[in-house]
Amino acid sequence: MSCIDDVVDPVVQYAPVEFLVREAAQQWERDEAHALRRAVFCIEQGLFVGDDRDEIDVHAQLLVAMSCIGGMPDQVVGTVRIHEASPGVWWGSRLAVHAAFRSQGHLGATLIKLAVTRAHAQGAHTFMAHVQAQNEALFHKLHWRTIGTLAIHGRAHVEMQPDFAFYPPCHDPVSGFVSRARSRG
Repeated sequence: MSCIDDVVDPVVQYAPVEFLVREAAQQWERDEAHALRRAVFCIEQGLFVGDDRDEIDVHAQLLVAMSCIGGMPDQVVGTVRIHEASPGVWWGSRLAVHAAFRSQGHLGATLIKLAVTRAHAQGAHTFMAHVQAQNEALFHKLHWRTIGTLAIHGRAHVEMQPDFAFYPPCHDPVSGFVSRARSRG
């Protein structure tokens, strides 16, 4: 066996351990977030044909979860958008996490936390979301309550609302949160 056989391919062995979750600050972050949404909602789930963008995207704030290498953002692996529908009433929508990163568990929860805390900091007195029914239990763990049920694009959804007591305002959207991968030990 040669020394070369002992070398471990770093690309195969690499798994990010740190993620930055914040408001999209650069064009590449927005572009990758929209590409991720297309991959999840158009290709994987078949909810939309071609693209999932709509009139809400024109004024929504786009939040992203990015894997980091050496502390620097590298790839968008999760996203959600928030918008104010009427004074003080905010909505979160289009929560998506890249299939390869869903096992992390914390990425969706951290995006949800940032969505609610950012809206809270901007004067939200109400925050709402239509959540795919299979994700209802996750939201309950994050202190959300179910308001009702409905079907959107032929899929079962629940209308949900968070308890603001668990979501203090986040006034710095670009710093956001750092989330670390769970130990695999």
